[in-house]
Amino acid sequence: MENKNMGQDSRVCRRKRQKGTVVSTKMQKTVIVKLDRTFLHPVYGKVVTRFKKIYAHNENLQLQVGDVVDVIETRPLSKLKCWRVVGQVQTAAR
Repeated sequence: MENKNMGQDSRVCRRKRQKGTVVSTKMQKTVIVKLDRTFLHPVYGKVVTRFKKIYAHNENLQLQVGDVVDVIETRPLSKLKCWRVVGQVQTAAR
């Protein structure tokens, strides 16, 4: 017996997940995470690195600058903040 609402029940989570480095923790419940991406230059073939800084919601994790965290896309929480910290992957070397 098939489910009539199979299209609605089999929704796939399309939220983006990224891994980045914490750059700043000076705000309350917000951290700035630097996302790096590397790619080959289409003409010269050289490896190029680009980065983007995002504001991520951090409810209760104790994070420090340099920690590697896992973030997921979420609904807009403020003007600039639409990412949420899921977990800490690696602590900063002190």
